Amino acid sequence: MYTPDLYKDEDPESIRTFLRENSFGILINQTHGKLCATHIPIELEVNADGREILQGHLSKLNPQAEGFTENDQVLAVFTGPHSYVSSSWYDHENVPTWNYIAVHVYGRIKIVDEATSIEQLKKLVDKYEANSENPVRVENLSTKTMREARGIFGFEIEINEIQATKKLSQNRDDHNYKNIISELEKTENPQSIAIAKEMSKCRK
Repeated sequence: MYTPDLYKDEDPESIRTFLRENSFGILINQTHGKLCATHIPIELEVNADGREILQGHLSKLNPQAEGFTENDQVLAVFTGPHSYVSSSWYDHENVPTWNYIAVHVYGRIKIVDEATSIEQLKKLVDKYEANSENPVRVENLSTKTMREARGIFGFEIEINEIQATKKLSQNRDDHNYKNIISELEKTENPQSIAIAKEMSKCRK
């Protein structure tokens, strides 16, 4: 991912927080010479060796997985809030732009066994059911329902490289920066307001 130095996020804790809060990603690889992508939850975890990895699962019917044996290199893309920024908000003539936050994770994928896949599924469900009034637990599902779990396989991604971008108008002076935040907040667009919030965190 091309990222000018000004917009690079090289703070490990900031990246971890982003990945945990924006874990619905895009898994990309090459299968039979063709690029493939699947939109799935991909969770940041720590393995038994204490190394950070990504975990997720795919349907066994998904042909994307056929490429993992011939080439285990994958890319996981995670996107956060984004918003159009009008140059009419500046005190000088310039071009419009787009502010956004994104993380690309490169690594090697491996398929895990069925027991590990179920454990991954339990952690995933527990995470997203935490605030439910009547939380579902994998342990409480019937044998019949759990047969559906046989239709998936879990995977782990050994992380080789992380590229993180926070493009938040860092190239603007304080006056224009504050005005961009103000204009974004006026839009009533959730994405724009989220970008305004992130900008406010970066410069007081």
